[in-house]
Amino acid sequence: MEKKEEIKVKRNRINVLVLGSGARENAIALSISKSKLLKKLFISSGNYGTELLGENVSLDNDFSQIKKFVIDNDISLVVVGGEQLLVDGIWDYFKEDKQLKDVLVVGPSKKGASLEGSKAFAKSFMKEYNIPTAKSKTFTKENIDEAFAFLETMSPPYVLKADGLAAGKGVLIVDNLVEAKEELNSMLMNQKFGNASEKVVIEQYLDGIECSCFVLTDGKNYKILPFAKDYKRIGENNTGLNTGGMGAVSPVVFCDKDFVEKVEKRIILPTIKGLEKEKIEYQGFIFIGLMSVNGEPYVIEYNVRMGDPETEVVFPRIKTDILELFLALKDNKLNEVELEIGNNVSVCVVLASKGYPEKFEKGYKITGMDNTKQCTLFYAGVEKKNEDLLTNGGRVIVVSAKCRSIKGARRKCYSNIENILFNGKYYRRDIGEDLMEIEQRRKENKK
Repeated sequence: MEKKEEIKVKRNRINVLVLGSGARENAIALSISKSKLLKKLFISSGNYGTELLGENVSLDNDFSQIKKFVIDNDISLVVVGGEQLLVDGIWDYFKEDKQLKDVLVVGPSKKGASLEGSKAFAKSFMKEYNIPTAKSKTFTKENIDEAFAFLETMSPPYVLKADGLAAGKGVLIVDNLVEAKEELNSMLMNQKFGNASEKVVIEQYLDGIECSCFVLTDGKNYKILPFAKDYKRIGENNTGLNTGGMGAVSPVVFCDKDFVEKVEKRIILPTIKGLEKEKIEYQGFIFIGLMSVNGEPYVIEYNVRMGDPETEVVFPRIKTDILELFLALKDNKLNEVELEIGNNVSVCVVLASKGYPEKFEKGYKITGMDNTKQCTLFYAGVEKKNEDLLTNGGRVIVVSAKCRSIKGARRKCYSNIENILFNGKYYRRDIGEDLMEIEQRRKENKK
């Protein structure tokens, strides 16, 4: 006979919908698929990897289509992978609809999503709640002359940020004042990033080392997820254009107990209290992009969802049932769930199409996945045609592996990468090397 607890779990199993189609959503779907609380998993629009874990459906990010699907399929929980739907107000749409209001959406309200949707709003929020960040000012085309004058008061390099969403491409770091003015003119007057650059934030450059802090919150309580470090530049040694991310590592060796305590006290707590004071509804992830400047944390930016490729190293380390964590968001019960994190180091490396993040070709056959072992493959720009897998994006596959050390996890990643073949395969070979050097220096200093 089945135990009473097992029978209860079966009765309480739920249908879940994940919205998104990248490797991040593949990683989220994998964690959800392992939950004892899951009845059926749907992913829109998903990809080849999510198809192996649940049922892919196509809802075109259309609110009315999503509503119909949620009702018809008795969905209890919706996980929003990317930022656009959150900025567009999907949380509010559910909350204000009589048929949807009891469905839990993992993500903030539209106002909460402004932390990512508007750099100016985020800066204002940080200033209001004394959260450490770079000094800045916001400008429009109406006061572009003031913006030029402000640039002249600053020292290079100059940081220009489009206020709105720009697919991760709206931040420019320019070394030359003349070039900075030209870029600013292009953003404000010529809409280089479309409507996203109707406002531009000019801010002080922070010289340090970046890392990513992830928080899951029900709006009152919070859990600090594993820190990670991602690698945004296309070229090794952090050269070349910014991308969506070429790899990541978790945990981060310099994010020690002292640093994490500073982040919690100076940044996380004021952020949560600020959301409460502003009466901003928030049931989801806060991704805090940090710069460690001589061991002191500063906020570079807020995102209102998990990062990609950081999710591919953070989620594999979470041992707690992910649906248990999500469901605790509903009635401010997150503090009642224990978050258990594995001790292993997780590393991931992105396999991209040659030419990314600019023009690249696609449609090339991918082989060798059957020859991989001791790693997890998360799919992004991959499509299945007949029985073949073909490249269909800039970032194609993310190879993720765990081990007791960065060195061991890297070895697993790179040995498996050799087995995956497609025309124009490109990847960075230095993911995690800088953290290994920091780790080695710390060991030597202790001697």
